[in-house]
This record gives sequence, structure tokens and C-alpha cells, in this order.
Amino acid sequence: MTTLHAAPAPPALDPRDPEDRLHRLFDPGSVTLMTPRDTSGVVAARGTVAGSPVVAYCTDATVMGGAMGVDGCRHVVDTIDTALRERVPVVGVWHSGGARLAEGVTALHAVGEVFAAMVRASGRVPQVSVVLGPAAGGAAYGPALTDLVVMGPAGRVFVTGPDVVRSVTGEDVDMESLGGPDTHGRRSGVVHLVTDSEDAALRTARQAVDLLAAQGRFAPAAEEPDVDLRALLPERANRAYDVRPLVAAVLDGPGLELHPRWAPNVVTTLGRLAGRTVGVVANNPLRLGGCLDSASAEKAARFVRMCDAFGVPLVVLVDVPGYLPGVGQEWDGVVRRGAKLLHAFAEAVIPRVTLVTRKAYGGAYIAMNARSLGATAVFAWPGAEVAVMGAKAAVGILHRKQLAAVPHAEREALHARLAAEHERIAGGVDRALQIGVVDEVVEPSRTRRALVAALTGAPAGRGAHGNIPL
Repeated sequence: MTTLHAAPAPPALDPRDPEDRLHRLFDPGSVTLMTPRDTSGVVAARGTVAGSPVVAYCTDATVMGGAMGVDGCRHVVDTIDTALRERVPVVGVWHSGGARLAEGVTALHAVGEVFAAMVRASGRVPQVSVVLGPAAGGAAYGPALTDLVVMGPAGRVFVTGPDVVRSVTGEDVDMESLGGPDTHGRRSGVVHLVTDSEDAALRTARQAVDLLAAQGRFAPAAEEPDVDLRALLPERANRAYDVRPLVAAVLDGPGLELHPRWAPNVVTTLGRLAGRTVGVVANNPLRLGGCLDSASAEKAARFVRMCDAFGVPLVVLVDVPGYLPGVGQEWDGVVRRGAKLLHAFAEAVIPRVTLVTRKAYGGAYIAMNARSLGATAVFAWPGAEVAVMGAKAAVGILHRKQLAAVPHAEREALHARLAAEHERIAGGVDRALQIGVVDEVVEPSRTRRALVAALTGAPAGRGAHGNIPL
């Protein structure tokens, strides 16, 4: 009797395999390796993403945990320089323990040359990083120097690991708490996008590359439907709401929101408007009432500068009561970090259109792309307010003695009358129109048409600067 034995199963593909990761990043059938599979710890390839040419490098975690030596760093530098020569995006897929200890200072010097190449490319070609495993030591700063960072669930970014932290500071922390998705997606702002799987991280990177590499042209529909966007806001002007449905309605679809959990009082989204890639900066009244603070100003400033560097027009949706007051904010550098947003808008040469939906008060009115900072156009919805502060609050300060002198029963009526008078003189959209800081009051149903027309009619521009990680 013959005994039949099943053939041995083929060895399972290592999930860290760099070629497999690159094939999942690129369009099927488009991948060509630029480097051999060797012991360098890095594999580079060229291919297409949604039809656009792209180059990429991937640290090889199957070789010494992806640690970077002289040869591997040279592969990364060559890939970035190729992207610069060919003016195509470059994607880095990271799973690396940092510089190779055995190569000593030579490896450190090579890692420094990678950083220098990234800075050379900054603002000239899009650089997207995908962190799929630990990116430690020198490998932590690689993603941080790029334009967009996507992190999968196993991603970890830290300069020094838990053991070193424990021995130096006595703090007991694990790798995930020290540098995982929640830490960098919600607390530090190092990571722009967090996903729940490795495949989702690579798909998200593809979406980001497509938006930046194939920006398209404005092609508005011949019959743009009238949609009442004001219906997405609450009826009462003092009620909070989530601005993200409004952002999606202004765009052709939801878009790609960056830093959704870090500084969520400002929403920054890449998407398409009438077929063309645009960036959207929007105050979100659901968080901190939509106030600007130190973190959100810094978040918005970096987004504005990235869009300016790559020629992406901006739409700015304004509903802001001012800067968040408090000792903590002042100590946290709200003046210094808020100045970054002023500088970013004033420096930008891309077309950038502002829409005031409900209110724009105080210094935050200026910071959200006011006419004084060079906005291409400023629109407002009917009833919007542009002022130093709300009319009732202003009257409460300016006419404090007059209000105190009348009987309590008459005070509210007097307050309302003085507020209406103050709004006519110093605030409200009518006064803003008179002095030219608002160009036009547009009906909410015609908002998309107005935005597209203003952006289409403006001369295209692209900032001549890098994209420093503010």
C-alpha cells in the first residue's frame, strides 16, 4: 500500500518584505526595481500611482531590522535625487531601527546625507512617508522631514526607545505609548494620517500622491446644482457644529483630512473642487468653539506652506470667535506660533479665497487669510459678521457706564439697540463691503460657483520655498 504525502507548503511571504510593500503601493504591473535585493537594507523602485510616475524606497526590515548603513542610505539619496531630476513624487516606506551600529559614525554620516537630500527636495517634489513598523533613532527624522506622514497600526516613531527612556529618566513606557499612532496622531502632530491596517496605510499614501501629482484643472459642471450649504449649519448662530460636512459639500467629496485628531479646532483637508486639487482650511466650532490656539495655528501654517510650495490653491472657511485666551496659551507660545500662520498666508502666492460663513473676530479674522494678508478674494454669506469682537460684547465694554445707569428691566433692550447701532458702524458684512475687506456677499447655494470662479480667474502661483516641518 502506497502512502501519499502532501507536498510541503511554499514558505509564507514575510509580511515585512520590501518588494511586496512596494508592489502594494504602486499600480499593478508598473513596478521596476531600481536597486538589487542585497544586504543594504533598502530597496528602491519606480512605477505609477493612479497613472502618475512615482519613485519609492522601502527599508528592508528582513535585513538587520531595516537598520540603515552606507549602502542603504545611498539608495535612498539616489531615489530622492531621481525624483528631483524627473520632477516626480517620492514615497518612503519605513520600518527601520535607525543607523547600523556596526558601521559607527560612517553610518551616522550616511543618514545625515539622507536628511540633506530630503531638504534639497523639500517644496520641489512631494515627499510622502509611510511608517509600517518602528522608525527609531535616525529613522525617526526621515519621515518627519517629509511633507506627509502616514502611519499604520504597527508604526512607531521615536528618537530613543523605551529602555533608554527608562534608564535615563525613570519613566516606564512601552513602544506604543512612546511613539505609536495615538501618540503621534493625537498628541504630537508628527503623523498626518493614521490607519487601521498596513494596506490602508499604503492606499492612503496613494491617495495623497494622486492629489499632489495629478492636480488637474478646474472643470466646473455646465449646470452646477444650487445646494443650500447653510442648511449644514445650525439655525442658531451661537450653536456649535462640525464643519467637516460643510468642507465635503464645498469639495467634490470628502477629501483627505490631515491631522484629524491633532488640533481639531482647525480642519485641514486636501481634496478636489470642480476636478482640481485644492486645500481647505476651516475653523471647526465643534472644538473650542472654533477658536484658534497655538497648536491649530501651527497646524494650519504648515498646511498653507505645503499647498503654496506645490501650487495647490486654497479655500479658507472662516467661523472664528478669536484666539483662545488663557495663561496656558501664552506660555505655550500662541504669539510665536500664531505668527507662523500670519507669515504663511502673507507669504503665499497661490490663489486663496476666503469665505466667512458666520463670524470673523479680532486677530483671528486677520490670521484666517484676510484681505490685508493678500487674499485673492473674500466672500461672506448674508448676515456674517466681521469685527473686532461680537457687537454685544463690544457694547458691553464701550457703553458699560450707560448700561449700568438704566434700570435692570430696560438694560437688555438698550444693550440690543446699542449692539445693532455698533454693528452698523463698526461691524457686520455691510461695513466690511464698504471698506473693501469683503468683495461680495454670496448666497450659500452659489458658494461653489463663486469659489471656482475666483480661483479660476486668479493667476496660478507656486511658492519658491521649502516645506519646513513647522
